[in-house]
Amino acid sequence: MFSLTRFTALIAFALGPIAFANAAIVKKNYEYNLAGKKYEGYIAYDDAKKGPLPGVLVAHNWMGVTDETKSKVDQLAELGYVAFAVDIYGKDVRPKNVEEAGALSGGFKKDRVPLRNRMHQGLKVLREQKNVDKNKIAVLGYCFGGTAALELARAGGDVKAIVSFHGGLDSPKPADGAKIKGRVLALHGADDPYVPATDLTAFEEEMRKNKVDWQLVKYGGAVHSFTEKAAGNDNSKGAAYNASADKRSWEAMRSFLAETLQ
Repeated sequence: MFSLTRFTALIAFALGPIAFANAAIVKKNYEYNLAGKKYEGYIAYDDAKKGPLPGVLVAHNWMGVTDETKSKVDQLAELGYVAFAVDIYGKDVRPKNVEEAGALSGGFKKDRVPLRNRMHQGLKVLREQKNVDKNKIAVLGYCFGGTAALELARAGGDVKAIVSFHGGLDSPKPADGAKIKGRVLALHGADDPYVPATDLTAFEEEMRKNKVDWQLVKYGGAVHSFTEKAAGNDNSKGAAYNASADKRSWEAMRSFLAETLQ
């Protein structure tokens, strides 16, 4: 008699590692410290892949390390990266609504030294992972996290690639662009009302003046938060999900990281 158990075993043998590829992804919260304060990030990687592997530091949006942030980390792990979501706010500091999120993120935008320090600590944590190739590290972020990713680069963070998804592009100290060591990819909603034209012009000037290897991609019909489904689909609100821009920006990021971290 041909049992179901035997059939399952034969299928698993035939498919080999492909059959259970997802089971190899390790996903876990990761606690660390900075200046006596606790932080809790999130790390994911494919345990079946032999290291060292390229690393990607992920900076969360203004809501903190949420399930959405973790899903991006998981997707990066499936692509073969060791991905780590840095916790900028601190353990158990998670905004309950957009008002709290605005107040928290706004404080870091006004004073970017603490933001840079916390991003540097996140980078340190990622670099210390035994399965990470310290010479192949990127940083990316969404909205507030896009600003955070750029600030790490402007603070001299040792990363090969910097990606901002619908992030703020302004800089209080444009001269710090000279400290950027990696290539920059800014993915921007062409109709984003929260990033004024003056910021775009200043960003481009900062990149040119400091001879940064940079790209600015604008997605027509997209506004702020175009990768976030929770933003809804009403562009008139200034922030809305755009499936096309979401897909295209992810593919642009994939290609950029593959090129930069090869």
